[in-house]
Amino acid sequence: MRGALQRAETRLELKESMQQVSNVARTEFAAAIAQIANERKIPVESIYEAIKMALISAYRKQLGELDESMYYYAGVNEQTGEAHIFQAPVTKMDEETGLPTEWDETKSSDVTPAGFGRIAAQTAKQVILQKIRESEKNQIIADYTTKIGEIVNGQILRMDGRMVVIDIGRGQGYMPPEEQMRGEFYKMNARVAVLIKEIRETHRGELVIVSRADKNLVTKLFEREVPEVASGAVEVVTIAREAGVRTKLAVKSTQEGVDPVGSCVGQRGVRVQEVIKELNNEKIDIIPYAENPSVLLQGALAPAEKLKIELDESKHLAVVTAPDDQLSLAIGRGGQNVRLAAKLTGYQITIKSAEGKVESAVTGKEEYEIDTFKNIEPETREKLIQFKLTTIGDLARFRDKWNEFEDISDDQKELLMKRVTTFDKEEAERAIERAAMPPRPIAE
Repeated sequence: MRGALQRAETRLELKESMQQVSNVARTEFAAAIAQIANERKIPVESIYEAIKMALISAYRKQLGELDESMYYYAGVNEQTGEAHIFQAPVTKMDEETGLPTEWDETKSSDVTPAGFGRIAAQTAKQVILQKIRESEKNQIIADYTTKIGEIVNGQILRMDGRMVVIDIGRGQGYMPPEEQMRGEFYKMNARVAVLIKEIRETHRGELVIVSRADKNLVTKLFEREVPEVASGAVEVVTIAREAGVRTKLAVKSTQEGVDPVGSCVGQRGVRVQEVIKELNNEKIDIIPYAENPSVLLQGALAPAEKLKIELDESKHLAVVTAPDDQLSLAIGRGGQNVRLAAKLTGYQITIKSAEGKVESAVTGKEEYEIDTFKNIEPETREKLIQFKLTTIGDLARFRDKWNEFEDISDDQKELLMKRVTTFDKEEAERAIERAAMPPRPIAE
């Protein structure tokens, strides 16, 4: 894009006065506009119309206040490039806006000031360069609109506030905080795989939004690394992800004799390891898809075993009773395992101990661990997500950071601190239990 603008600037170097240049130079100016319009697929009429509007703006700046009884317009000779400013008496005004709606061009007069040619030349140049930039951007946006849902390898250019700006080829991709992976730090010039997620309208115009947090990024990475997934022999049926921490996906074979899980894992795990490496060591659980919801839930709650599952299929409810030694595995650290299982299967899951005590209950709508906290306000949630503080572990490690947030009320901070204090106590108890365990025998 920069090279195109430089070439356009070279073609648009004009003499100081458009009125005094030779016919040859004028012809070159008109030819340059025609060439640019053809190359960039910009209508010639829109270029001249933009130049005329810019010339009037420049005229107003040069002369200051103008006669409100007159309508001012610009004329540009499309053959020679010569520009003039005209005024015509207003015959009708809009009562609400006070702007002229009709004027008499038969009584117009040329009011082009002396020396205006140089201003006109600079104005034309700026307008055309702006049109080229707009055209280039529109073409890039149109190109990436057809690539939504695909992955590209990009290079990190800079940070724009909390947004990461990435070079994705012809244009730039923007990755807002909610599309970034938790625990991942983005360094200048580092190369990353991102998903083209959407074209978003912002106050800065349309932007290409890319993502490292979207679950479809994992699916696309498996398509890239596993030929059977790319060909359709193995299908990723459903997937659940907490970006930067863990992903669960259920796969099935569409061809007889193809092992779906084995295909995704690869010999000695080489295929899945490539995906894990690309996702900065995010854990990935691959399970075989099953039409039987009970079997699917058993797989989704792995590595927990020996689970008793009671289903209400009409309401998509599942009550799971786990033996005491499997309870923590079924729930997972911070409830992550059961949350992902609920997302993967579409069932609301209640985990009970062998004594019948409810140990965890999730709906499958919880996106992060903080979504399981009661009475957390939406504003607090958004602030924590913005700074990637989405787990109780994050809140415990960075308590000084979020305690300084002015956007979070004292009541909300007190609620979060109670959760952190409980977490610290449980962590201390687990540390004591681990210390009391007998050491493992050293293998001979």
